[in-house]
Amino acid sequence: MKYFLTAFVSLLCFSAFAQISTIKFIDTYIKVDGQFNEGVWQQLPEHTGFYNYLPTDVGLAKNQTVVKLFHNGEFLYVSAIYKDSTEVTQVSTLKRDVSIFNSDSFIMILDTQNQEQNGYFFAVNSLGNQTDGLVGRVNGGYDLSFSWNAIWQSKALLNGKHKQYEIAIPLKSLNFNSDNSTFGIQFYVRDVKNNSWTILKNVKRNYANLDLRFTEKFRVDNLPKKSASRFAVTPSITANYQNKVTDNTEETNFKPSLDVQYNLTSSLKLDATVNPDFSQIDVDQQVTNLTRFEVNFPEQRNFFLENSDLFSNLGVDGVNPFYSRRVGANNPIQFGLKLSGNISPKTRIGILDVQTDSENDNPTQNFGALVAEYQLSRNFTTTGFLINRQETDGFEFINDYIRVTGLNLNYKSDNNKWLGLANVGKSFNDDFANDNSFYNAGIWFNKRGLSANASVKNVGKNYITDIGFTPRLYHYDAINDLIIRTGYTEASTGIEYEKFYKSSSKINSIRVVNFSNNTYFDENGNLDQSSFFLNSAVFFKDLSAIYYVFNYDYIDLNYGFDPLGKGNSLTPGEYRFGILKIGYNSANNQKLRYRINIQRGTYYSGKRTVAGAYLNYQLLPFANLEFSYDINNIDLNDLGKETFHLTRFTGEVFFNNRLNWTTYLQYNTQRDNFNINSRLQWEYKPLSYIYLVVSDNYNQDITRKNLGIAFKMNYRFDF
Repeated sequence: MKYFLTAFVSLLCFSAFAQISTIKFIDTYIKVDGQFNEGVWQQLPEHTGFYNYLPTDVGLAKNQTVVKLFHNGEFLYVSAIYKDSTEVTQVSTLKRDVSIFNSDSFIMILDTQNQEQNGYFFAVNSLGNQTDGLVGRVNGGYDLSFSWNAIWQSKALLNGKHKQYEIAIPLKSLNFNSDNSTFGIQFYVRDVKNNSWTILKNVKRNYANLDLRFTEKFRVDNLPKKSASRFAVTPSITANYQNKVTDNTEETNFKPSLDVQYNLTSSLKLDATVNPDFSQIDVDQQVTNLTRFEVNFPEQRNFFLENSDLFSNLGVDGVNPFYSRRVGANNPIQFGLKLSGNISPKTRIGILDVQTDSENDNPTQNFGALVAEYQLSRNFTTTGFLINRQETDGFEFINDYIRVTGLNLNYKSDNNKWLGLANVGKSFNDDFANDNSFYNAGIWFNKRGLSANASVKNVGKNYITDIGFTPRLYHYDAINDLIIRTGYTEASTGIEYEKFYKSSSKINSIRVVNFSNNTYFDENGNLDQSSFFLNSAVFFKDLSAIYYVFNYDYIDLNYGFDPLGKGNSLTPGEYRFGILKIGYNSANNQKLRYRINIQRGTYYSGKRTVAGAYLNYQLLPFANLEFSYDINNIDLNDLGKETFHLTRFTGEVFFNNRLNWTTYLQYNTQRDNFNINSRLQWEYKPLSYIYLVVSDNYNQDITRKNLGIAFKMNYRFDF
């Protein structure tokens, strides 16, 4: 019996060990052509048995994928064969770094530190177009940014019904540590034609498919102690012509800039930028804002993106002490330095310093951030930070400053159903010593079909984070033309229940209820606002959907509010109003996709009617056309009426995978702006670009306000 038990335990240990996936070290190079002619591919084990993720998350996928991978100390090589049921393929774009949601694609997620905090995203669609980005932890989930870039090789090959992908990723582009040689990896395949997502490691659809907690663990043999030196230098020159018609001025200037990236170690990176120019960045998508508070727009500048979750995830939704878009918003950036990455398997740091120049009445400023993240245990991670904004005179600091410091604690359960977050913070300056604190506590629960969350946060009126994003602290009094800063407490709850129908021929799932409430109290504990959200939806087998949304608000308005922009403000007092929205979203696997909705209800002391439409027509591989239109009609009785129109057209023409022409037309009557932005982009060498950008702005009566023409060229040297 004793020997039997010993043998049984040994067998279990051997089985467990055998199940650990391995990325072998093989000292060879391959030609990335999608054909798999090299003999090394025949020596490697297959990783297959992909699971369904969408539209159903039950069972193994009918169309399977076979993945193989190895490394040679310089490149991570990956081959994948998707065994499709048809020779047809469908993609939505040939433009780099856009969503692969509507393209047949092979995707991989790499958590090279295996800490489930941040990772890399690489995708190739079936016509060979590349997308890369960063995955980062955000409160109760994970977010994806496409603005990060690396130079890597890929090739897609259509071989009958087989979609073949071959990839080579330089290890020097990844953040890894040889003392922590386990990578978390997830592979998934998007097949637009049958609207499916399939995935290697089984993940239920209530979790995001990029959730780093569900990656397959791969042990990397002979992981280099130090990655090959990555020293990338990217000089650029921009010629910019500006014609400000309203001021009757013209200006032409030439601006050189320089970006440098250097690997101090395989897991610690230094980024530097001098006199940067961001004229080639896509324009923000305009919105109609009928709230009393500022709207958050995402960061798109590459310098701020690597390890960006270290800096952008220091607070919670609506209270974030560092919002990188504030940096350089009013003054041009002279230079910036950033050191970020792992200094040990459990410790990440981020150090950021940016110096801006003076412009008009805005003095020079220095922006600094210091962040340290430490993994206390498998379940707990803590982050401490210090943020500083200070006016400068040359290289001397002046006493106009704001400093913010804080500590965060993240919790994740072993069964991945529970997440927790606690935050404390405090801001400092010479003018305020009280009411300058912030705290938050939140918890999320998630299992298949059911999720819930609850949180409470308190923000003191002097928790000033002028390079952060805390919009609810600031109230504009439209009657007296004043900005008043007031603290508040917010309590939030939410619950969602969705029922899945495996055997139904028409219905995929029904979102029975999605309910949330955000309630705000002022500094004295009085009810200030309570907002309710209620939603249900029916999702059909093709993932088209019909839904409703009901929003209801109680607001004790303390300051005058002019939502129409006519100078007739709502007076302080209590308001109760609600609006019902009904909409339909078509299936996403058609050449013509559309979404429509209509809303009707009340708005403060009056009525509101809203309608919206979105159309997308794909002429791939040649062009992609999008059009959206929203109309908001508001009648506030004696205060007046107004109709806000918001229209956006996007036209993309693809000459090939490297050359494309994109034009945005945006018409926003709330902002009295009609904008035309047209960009010709040529990637003549990997990550080396030539841009020609025309930006033309008119008022809503189509009278020109200003015209800008920019020519930018950069060249990336990789050493």
